[in-house]
Amino acid sequence: MTQRIRFHLDENVDPAVAQGLRRYGIDVTTTIEAQLRGQPDPVQLAFIRETERVLFTQDSDFLIIASTGDDHPGITYCRKGTRSIGEIIEALILIYEVMTPEEMANHVEYL
Repeated sequence: MTQRIRFHLDENVDPAVAQGLRRYGIDVTTTIEAQLRGQPDPVQLAFIRETERVLFTQDSDFLIIASTGDDHPGITYCRKGTRSIGEIIEALILIYEVMTPEEMANHVEYL
């Protein structure tokens, strides 16, 4: 795994989150940029596994997937409408600063 967390944002996340993380120098991809828009969750999961990226999602379906015990590089979750874009960016930056990819592996972090 890489030494720093890299994020992937699913298609329902506001693009401003990616912009904010990039301003901080964090490596982030989005579902739209990766040409995965509309792809089913297993395809999204395969992408984060292959690229070793922690997923940020507001889709609770990924919590169900995570509970099945399948290996994944990590999931960060926030229910839509409960945090501002700024709060989401701050929380993801904090995770980036204090956690390693190894610590996030197979872990779900709730914002």
